[in-house]
Amino acid sequence: MTAQQPYAVRFSAPTAKVLDALPEHAEDTVWDVLDAAATDPWGFRQWNAEDFEGEDVRYASVGQLSLTYWVNRPLRQLTVLNIVWLG
Repeated sequence: MTAQQPYAVRFSAPTAKVLDALPEHAEDTVWDVLDAAATDPWGFRQWNAEDFEGEDVRYASVGQLSLTYWVNRPLRQLTVLNIVWLG
């Protein structure tokens, strides 16, 4: 049995600007979280657990960092919708 490739990661245009402005250690944390999410997109909690049709929008929070991403199943991509750094 072969392991599946991780999901590709994409950024929305506004989120890419936020990523560029982060300090290096915060950017490293973003990539660490996204590495985990790309391997197991449903490993983080659903952004709105009451939205039964929105299970592909996920929320990850680590320390001062939180990000929201959308799982595009057919294309095997994660699109990062929002990054918040409280630093």
